[in-house]
Amino acid sequence: MSKALVKTFHLQVISVNGVFFDDEAEEIILPCDDGELAILAGHEEAILAIYEGIIKIKDSKGKWKIGVVSIGSVQVTVDNRCIVLVNTVEKPEDIDRRRAQEAYEFAMEHLQQKQSIKEFKKSQAGLARALTRLKAASKYQGLSN
Repeated sequence: MSKALVKTFHLQVISVNGVFFDDEAEEIILPCDDGELAILAGHEEAILAIYEGIIKIKDSKGKWKIGVVSIGSVQVTVDNRCIVLVNTVEKPEDIDRRRAQEAYEFAMEHLQQKQSIKEFKKSQAGLARALTRLKAASKYQGLSN
């Protein structure tokens, strides 16, 4: 397909630590409750929850950028804009595997202890985040720009 025919939209991916992406994009793939969701230019208006996982951004030059996100939300507007707000986002190459492994072990240990429902849910969330970070560090390291 000719690059002149490729449609883009303005994408912002923002976390507490700052802006991860703020430019035109061809596509973003997000981790949602029931699987991955792809958003392209002209997507209908929507507000959705995002879960721990991998985001994949195809920029306007056709290059993929990978990120590891925690929970958050995405808003797609009628004016061809998409805003992703998450607690954290990081590049796979920035993940400290040793710390991620320690977080995984800590969460596993806490899940096996007697806890309140709130503590159990917190341990589950920590485990999900640690697993996502370990997976991304192994699979995507060196692929993100």
